[in-house]
Amino acid sequence: MTKTVRAFIAVPLPPAVKDELARAGALLAQTLPARLVRWVPPEKMHLTLRFLGDTAVSQIPALSAALDHVAGHTTPFDLQLTAVGCFPNVKRPRVIWLGLKGEGVHPVQAAVETAVVQLGWPPENRPFQAHLTLGRVKDGPSLPQVRWNVPVKPLTFRVTDIHLIESQLTPKGPLYTVQHTASLR
Repeated sequence: MTKTVRAFIAVPLPPAVKDELARAGALLAQTLPARLVRWVPPEKMHLTLRFLGDTAVSQIPALSAALDHVAGHTTPFDLQLTAVGCFPNVKRPRVIWLGLKGEGVHPVQAAVETAVVQLGWPPENRPFQAHLTLGRVKDGPSLPQVRWNVPVKPLTFRVTDIHLIESQLTPKGPLYTVQHTASLR
């Protein structure tokens, strides 16, 4: 039997950005019914470039090499926090997020997508939208009264690394272990 791990590829966030995400999430939490949203702890926040799911441990070296190749052809770039949003829509949100803007993220995500498809993963079926997940809404009523215009500091941060991360699901939430870091050139 093939040993697998649950994995994803992500950009780490600096502490100041995580602090701003926590602040924005706390402001939103004040406007929502208690326990309706599972908020992401700030230390677990990251920008997901590609969720891989169950990944054979034997594929980790090839994934690491592919990320090194992508990073070796990518210069560091800046991203800026924008505004709060949600998927799929504001009337029945499932994921509450904070948006990002910056020209470098789409080319690097596309390069990561190409690399993982070449390694055998199926292509992603949704277009990439750069966002940082603040929380996930549990099944429940629609939320038409939520004030989504929470003020967000437009912090800018530099992206210099891409991580391959193992995610172990536990009753207390996921445990993340960085399996590989690819540094942008």
